[in-house]
Amino acid sequence: MRKVGIVMGSDSDLPVIEKAVKILRELDVPFEAHVYSAHRTPEEARSFALNARENGFGVILAAAGMAAHLAGAIAANTTLPVIGIPCRGPALDGMDALLSTVQMPSGIPVATVGVGSGANAALLAAEILAVEDETLAARLADKRRADTRAVLEKDAGIARRL
Repeated sequence: MRKVGIVMGSDSDLPVIEKAVKILRELDVPFEAHVYSAHRTPEEARSFALNARENGFGVILAAAGMAAHLAGAIAANTTLPVIGIPCRGPALDGMDALLSTVQMPSGIPVATVGVGSGANAALLAAEILAVEDETLAARLADKRRADTRAVLEKDAGIARRL
């Protein structure tokens, strides 16, 4: 199975990445995580993206706040799917990061999840990898069924309580 590459622009993005890591571990999806900034370590970010396919990655998650150019910088240097995770920042509560991540020029696509949505980014990455991996597809289906059961249990609990 190919790995998921995780790149965060700063270690302050770690709480969002931890949500992604939790899901990837639950689904037994291999991953590797790094801190590379589009602005402070552009050569390292570029090198990671340029060599990602050869290094066994199948999809890349890129989390960043504020200017949030990381996902676009990664996508500009690979043809692997890139999923941007905009993170909350001090000024605009993540809206700046969301717009920076989602507004990509034609020819450089970045899939974008909601602000702080590390879990959804991991699930989307797993779904992409599962296109060619039936075992992973089955684990995703099992997770979906378990999530459904958990919501229905909460529904029954509310009905009993009210």
